[in-house]
Amino acid sequence: MKVGNLSRILGRRCSLTLVALVCTTIFLWSWEKNPPDATSLSTEDQFKWASADDPFVSLEAKDDTSEDYQHSQMAEETISVETEYDFDPALRNITATFSREKKDNDKMQNSSFKNNKGRPFCAYTWLSDAWACRLTQRTDFSYEGYRWQPEECEMPEFEGSDFLERMQDKTIAFVGDSLGRQQFQSLMCMVSGGEERPEIEDIGWKYGLTKPLGAVRPDGWAYRFPHTNTTILYYWSASLCGIEPININDPSTDFAMHLDRPPAFLKHYLHQFDVLILNTGHHWNRAKVRAHRWVMHVNGKPVEGKNLAARRAKNFTVNSIVKWVDLQMTWHPRLQAFFRTISPRHFVDGDWNTGGNCDNTTPLAGGNEVKQDESSDYIVGNAVKGTKVKILDITAISQLRDEAHISRFSLQASNGTQDCLHWCLPGIPDAWNELLCAQL
Repeated sequence: MKVGNLSRILGRRCSLTLVALVCTTIFLWSWEKNPPDATSLSTEDQFKWASADDPFVSLEAKDDTSEDYQHSQMAEETISVETEYDFDPALRNITATFSREKKDNDKMQNSSFKNNKGRPFCAYTWLSDAWACRLTQRTDFSYEGYRWQPEECEMPEFEGSDFLERMQDKTIAFVGDSLGRQQFQSLMCMVSGGEERPEIEDIGWKYGLTKPLGAVRPDGWAYRFPHTNTTILYYWSASLCGIEPININDPSTDFAMHLDRPPAFLKHYLHQFDVLILNTGHHWNRAKVRAHRWVMHVNGKPVEGKNLAARRAKNFTVNSIVKWVDLQMTWHPRLQAFFRTISPRHFVDGDWNTGGNCDNTTPLAGGNEVKQDESSDYIVGNAVKGTKVKILDITAISQLRDEAHISRFSLQASNGTQDCLHWCLPGIPDAWNELLCAQL
């Protein structure tokens, strides 16, 4: 961190400390004169940390098994390509750091959850059990106390009410794999202030997002904030391809994976969206393609032989979906579209099923700065070049945070198996949403 930045931060902290001391003195004097009745406490002060037995603990059933964790997670190759990228000018050539926000973790257990500079703790209504690390046996939560700070750029503090006001009468849609789902759940936490909000309406049915008979979960969720008429939704599409059964009458049928077509959900509902965030990445390997029974198609016909290996197919598909969205934006000028870069994996000494681990709990052990002009995700960077689709670049900053994964505390993992792909929530996806908010 630069010395100038450090001086400004220290000065700000000193000022805030002085103000806090004065306010505390006045508060204690008033308390002594007029002790408050318990019923006069705010909803936020009365709200207590939900337990695992809370009936509102999760959006889905307890046996939820993450779709991205069931099968082999083959590492993405690291390939450097010198090219130009369609970055937001305000985020170009940044040197950025993570800065520490002080917290006393011991005192936070069993206490009221309060907002922390726009990074609220979250009512577990909005989180899957598997990703709510405060419901597991994990005892170290230092990863929650870091906030991304671009150099020479004032990152606005995220305020849920302000965000909703700016997104009045708008619909924000996340479409992608389970890492996109994590970003969606993170935003729901941030916008709701981390609280139960009974006025928030479940409107998944309007988008066909209902749980099919016998399914573990629906294909997504949609919620409306009635005060500002803001809708936030998520749709599961691991590959961003059009997927359809080859024989609809056969329960064991394979599925046509149309690499050159967008998901039917996007084709049907895109005109209703104001903000679209796409992502894909960790399903593009042979094991996942076989597990999903996907058969690659282009121009309506199966791809013959090995003309499109999984990695080449991913590149082809990302470019196809970006071009399609870019064309649609001509007819829907209000739409702002983003392609979020790949979220890094941190398996060490093996993969998820071969003893790989991410046991580190020391924040920023590998450094706290990113100094680069180009994205580490060259596939997305190349695809958005010259289009109206913007890049939401989270790869390099997330690469620094190997201590913030679910790790060995996964509720679904078998003995000795760790989840070094998904993130604890609240956590790193909050920073992705702060960057999204800044670009919006």
